[in-house]
Amino acid sequence: MRYIDPAILEKANKWLVPFFDETTQHTIKELIAYDSETLEDSFYKSLEFGTGGMRGIMGVGDNRINKYTLGKNTQGISKYLKEKFPSNSIKVAIAYDCRHQSDTLARTVAEVFSANGIQVFLFSSLRATPELSFAVRYLNCQCGIVLTASHNPPEYNGYKVYWQDGGQLVPPQDEEIISTINSLAYTDINFNAKEDLIQLIDTEVDEAFAKASVENGTFGTSKSARENLKIVFTSLHGTSITMIPKVLEMAGYTQVSIVEEQAEPNGDFPTVESPNPEEPEALKMATEQAEREGADIVIGTDPDCDRLGIAVRNSEGKMEILNGNQAMIIKSHFLLEQFKKQGKLNGKQFMSSTIVSTPMLRKVVESYGVKYMEGLTGFKWIAKMIKDHPELEFIGGGEESFGYMVGDFVRDKDAVTATLLACEIAAGHKEAGGGLYQYLQQLYKEFGYYKEHLISIVKKGKKGAEEISQIMKSLRENPLKELGGSEVVRIEDYKTSEAKDLKEATISKIDIPTSNVLIYYTEDGSKIAARPSGTEPKIKFYISVNGDNEDQLDKKIKAIQEDLSAH
Repeated sequence: MRYIDPAILEKANKWLVPFFDETTQHTIKELIAYDSETLEDSFYKSLEFGTGGMRGIMGVGDNRINKYTLGKNTQGISKYLKEKFPSNSIKVAIAYDCRHQSDTLARTVAEVFSANGIQVFLFSSLRATPELSFAVRYLNCQCGIVLTASHNPPEYNGYKVYWQDGGQLVPPQDEEIISTINSLAYTDINFNAKEDLIQLIDTEVDEAFAKASVENGTFGTSKSARENLKIVFTSLHGTSITMIPKVLEMAGYTQVSIVEEQAEPNGDFPTVESPNPEEPEALKMATEQAEREGADIVIGTDPDCDRLGIAVRNSEGKMEILNGNQAMIIKSHFLLEQFKKQGKLNGKQFMSSTIVSTPMLRKVVESYGVKYMEGLTGFKWIAKMIKDHPELEFIGGGEESFGYMVGDFVRDKDAVTATLLACEIAAGHKEAGGGLYQYLQQLYKEFGYYKEHLISIVKKGKKGAEEISQIMKSLRENPLKELGGSEVVRIEDYKTSEAKDLKEATISKIDIPTSNVLIYYTEDGSKIAARPSGTEPKIKFYISVNGDNEDQLDKKIKAIQEDLSAH
C-alpha cells in the first residue's frame, strides 16, 4: 500500500461512521486499501464556490460531488436563509440538467430544504438553467439551486446558487454562506424530508419563460423572413431540447432541422468528445447536416443551455463557426440599432461584458452614447451590475465564452433567448440579401479589425492545481516585458487590485472585486489575460489583438503564442 498522508486518512476516517451510508463507507475503505491517489484527491481539500457555483467530480469525499457535500451546502444555506428572512415564508426553486445523478441529487437537496421547514418548488424533469433563474423571480423565491456542470466532462456535476434577484451569488453573500456551511458538521445535515413542503412544478413556468423569451428575443422581423430562414439546431444531448424548438416555433420559425442523433438528453454525451459549443468538433455533426440541407445558420447549445455556438456561411458559402466575441459583437450592435430605431436611447441604458472579452465591445457600445460596464468573468457580475444600477436599463451583455443575456428578465447567460436573437438577425439579413458573416465584416470595417484566441492548459488534480499556482506566481514575480514583438506598457493584477502603467511608472487602484487574473497590455494595443478557471482544472490565456487586416492579426497572435510558450 502506498503512503497515505495522515491528515488525508484522518479526514477519510470521519466518513467511516454510521451517519454515512454503507456504500459510501465501503468505497472509502476500498480507496484506503487500493487507491491512495484517488483517496488523496477526494479528501485533500473541500470543494469551493467558483465563478459558476460549485463544480467537481462525482464520488465520495470532501472534494467530490455527493449527497453529503451537497447536503451540507443545503443545510448551511437553509440556516443562512432563516437568518436573512426571519419573518418570511421561505421558498426555494430547484432545477437540474441531464448529468448522471442530477435528478437524485436534486431530490436530496429538495429533501434537506424541506426538512428545514422551507417550501421547495422542484422541477419535475430536466430544464434549461436560464429557466431556473427566471423561475426564482416568477415564483417569488428567496433562493434557487440548479444541479449542473455546464459543459464539463461526464464525470462532473455541480451546484449553482441563485438569490432572490435571479442572479448567482456574489460577495459578500457567497463568503457568508461558505462560512455558515463550514461551521457545520456533516452530522448536522437534516435528511428527514417533509414531503408536504416539496411541490413539483411543470408547464406553468415553462409557458411563462417561453413567452418572456419570445417577447425579449424578437424585434419585428417579418413573417416571411422567419419562415425562409433554414436553421439546424443541436442540443448536444442537453436540456435545450426542452425549450429552444418550442420558442423558435412560437416566434414563427418553421424551418428548424434538429440533429436527431444528439437530441436525446444523455449525461455520457456519446457523440462528442466535449459537449462544449466553444469546441468546433462539438458542432461538427450540425455543420455537416447544415451543408447537406443548405441551411443558413447552425445553433448548438451546451448541456445546461446557457451557452450557444453559432455557425454561419462565410464569404465562400461554407459554414464557419463564430467565436464568442464575434457573436457578442453582432448581437450587441443589433440590439443597439434596435433601441436607436425605436428612440429608446436616452443616456439611461447600459451594456456589459467581462475583463477577458474583446475590447471591441466597449468601442461599439460607447459609439451609441451608451454606458459600458466591465466585470470579472461570470454572469453573476453582470447580474450584480443590474441590481446595483436600478436607475439604468440593461440592454444586453455577453462574454467571450459563448454566453449572452438579452434584457434582464433572466439574470444569467441564456442560450434560449440568445438563440432566438441570433435567428432574428440572420433572418433579417438573409431577407436583405446578406448574412451574419457579412454583417460582422461590416462592423470590422467600421470599428477596426479585432481577433481573439484562447489557450486552455489542463492541469488535473492536486499536482495540477499546484502547477497552475506556480505559473501565476511566475507571471507576477517575473513579468513579461514584451509580447509578440511589442513592449508591455500596462499590467493589471486583479489579485492585488493594482494597475501598473510601465511608461508613466505609476500605480492605480482597480475598482473591481479581487480575482486571480493578470492582464498584460502592449504598445500595439494587444491584450493578454491569464486566468485559472474557477470551475475546471485549467489555466486560460486570452489573447486579443487589433489592426488593419486579418493577416496582420494572425501574425500577431502567432508571435504572442510563441512568447507565452517560451515563458
